[in-house]
Amino acid sequence: MSITKHLLSAVLLASILGSTANAQSSESEYQLKPDGSWNQTAAPEPGTDAFVMADASRLIAEGKPGKAAKNLGTWLDKNKRSRNPYIAQAFTLRGEARLRNNDEYQALYDLETVIRDFSSSDYFLTAVELEYEIGMLYINGLNRKFLGLRLDNARPTGEELLIRVQERVPGSALAEQAAMDLADHFYNRRELKLAAEMYSIFRENYPKSTRQREAMLREIECHIARFKGPRYDGSGLVDAKLLIEQYTKAYPGQAERSGITEGLQSWIDESAAQQVLDTAQWYMKTNDDFSAKFILTRLINRHPVTDAARQATEIMLDKGWITREPQTEPETESDTQSDPDASVNPEPHPDSDADQSAKGTDQ
Repeated sequence: MSITKHLLSAVLLASILGSTANAQSSESEYQLKPDGSWNQTAAPEPGTDAFVMADASRLIAEGKPGKAAKNLGTWLDKNKRSRNPYIAQAFTLRGEARLRNNDEYQALYDLETVIRDFSSSDYFLTAVELEYEIGMLYINGLNRKFLGLRLDNARPTGEELLIRVQERVPGSALAEQAAMDLADHFYNRRELKLAAEMYSIFRENYPKSTRQREAMLREIECHIARFKGPRYDGSGLVDAKLLIEQYTKAYPGQAERSGITEGLQSWIDESAAQQVLDTAQWYMKTNDDFSAKFILTRLINRHPVTDAARQATEIMLDKGWITREPQTEPETESDTQSDPDASVNPEPHPDSDADQSAKGTDQ
């Protein structure tokens, strides 16, 4: 008999707890806290402003952004000129709903309203993050809609949005990511001047970033790739050379292991020397031998181990502007015994010109 009473009590208790739980679930909602636990919050009453916001969030999450945008539009038409505390949230939610509904350009109007008029609200950062997302879509090839078709090139708009992100949340992780994304975008499009400038801005604005080394290498590469030949502007080579020196000092271990800086330095030295050689050859074509001789002498002194320096030496020898320095060899006992009158200063082999040091003398 006691067992039956206990069973009946247990069933009754379970029924009461179940009905209580159902009542709580219909009147309560839960919010995920940063530590991973759930925080129970009161559900908004139907018909209230809070309910409109919660319902719009639910519709967006359920993949019904068009309906959410319509409901929020109706609410905003009634409240956007008031001081309703939910206006910033409504514009942000409608911006997100429009974005998810493939109306990203219209979404920018809502997001810009939040950023411009509600910069102190909790939704400012969310609006900037959504604009960053739209900017990335545009620079990655998404066209803007025109007459229902995606015909307009929106890449410039995307680039501007990434710049705005950096201006609006400077020093943040989002701004850092936007700066690197924009630099990589210019690099991938081979807009090397803009890419070099953006990598330089990134290094200056985020000196403690873990991507500093990557940005410096890319900037060096951009400067080198911009050099089109000895007849073009070589200022990029000077910038690249200075950056390589900075890179070697900042990352000596990586520079030594990879050997990349040594190889780039040699290439830069040769390219710069070829540019000077081209200038000297132009002077010779105009019969300005004095200037040509001066330029060639400077080339040999500044870039002695380059192929251009070897060519410069050959030109100056042919012109008679320098003479080959006699090469002395030690006298051996066998040479003394076989030919006491043999010269100790034989003429050097012509093939050894590249290994000789040239000294400029006036004719």
